[in-house]
Amino acid sequence: MGIALLAFVVMTATIVGGYAAATYLPGRIAARRLDRRLRDVSIDADDSTAGEPHETVVKRKTEGPLPALDRLVAGSWVAKLIEQAGVNATPSGIAVVSLGLAAAAALVAAMFARQAFAPAVAALAAAPLPMVWLFRKRTSRFRRFEEMFPEALDLLSRAIRAGHAFQNAMGMVADEVRDPVGAEFRTTFEQQNYGLPLRDALNDLARRVAILDVRFFVTAVLIQRESGGNLAEILDNLSYVVRERFKIRRQIRVHTAHGRFTGYVLLALPAALGIALTFINPDLMRLLFDERMGRLMLAGAMVLQTGGFFWIRKVMNIEV
Repeated sequence: MGIALLAFVVMTATIVGGYAAATYLPGRIAARRLDRRLRDVSIDADDSTAGEPHETVVKRKTEGPLPALDRLVAGSWVAKLIEQAGVNATPSGIAVVSLGLAAAAALVAAMFARQAFAPAVAALAAAPLPMVWLFRKRTSRFRRFEEMFPEALDLLSRAIRAGHAFQNAMGMVADEVRDPVGAEFRTTFEQQNYGLPLRDALNDLARRVAILDVRFFVTAVLIQRESGGNLAEILDNLSYVVRERFKIRRQIRVHTAHGRFTGYVLLALPAALGIALTFINPDLMRLLFDERMGRLMLAGAMVLQTGGFFWIRKVMNIEV
């Protein structure tokens, strides 16, 4: 009986092992061969440059404090937001910072505030701060891109008129124009230089820089490559259109400055008035925090103030 059981276990292990080897071994061998090939390409053979940073075709990703979380949210809107903001961060790093800020705010609120709900409110207010910072960084980076993008189009047009290919002209833009335009064109140039089709590289540029002008540029270049035409003249016309749109957008910001300033004042006025009344008559203001009706009034006021502020911003945000 023992011999029969041992034979059954051995045969089962042999069959399962053979199936696993036939299924997974070719993929592992191919992955190892590809990794060895990429390592051979990325390492410089010259020993005299040892110790200097080597150029590589291998795309390196920054590892955060929680690599499993980074792999889980890879390709999500958080990773896309970090890439568009142009910061050296990871989703797990942002999550850790958010939790740390929430814990610190809750601890400070528990030490200095006597209300039971103060730590939870402070934590909820501090946790989104890293995401707010990322949104502001992305907005600022996109604005700088919009200002410098006509200059890049003019350089592309001049390089094409001088006889350079479009791909080489993108490399010239990457070297000559400052960041963030130079960095984005450098990424696109390297992608198509390492084998990615130009259409995919340009579409990836439009994904990274979600601006209407960039979509115009990508669409114009792709249509020209399919149907033909004078690409330099197309880029000149596009540069003129981008400059005119940017000029109109600045004029709109000037005309809507009063409305935007009104939104900021209306948002800050109740908080400033509440702080002033706390110092003038603290017993009167304490009722808002001690009584249930007062807490409901405070919550309703914050919700209405926030909604009104975003409504004013929506009205003042005129698309061009």
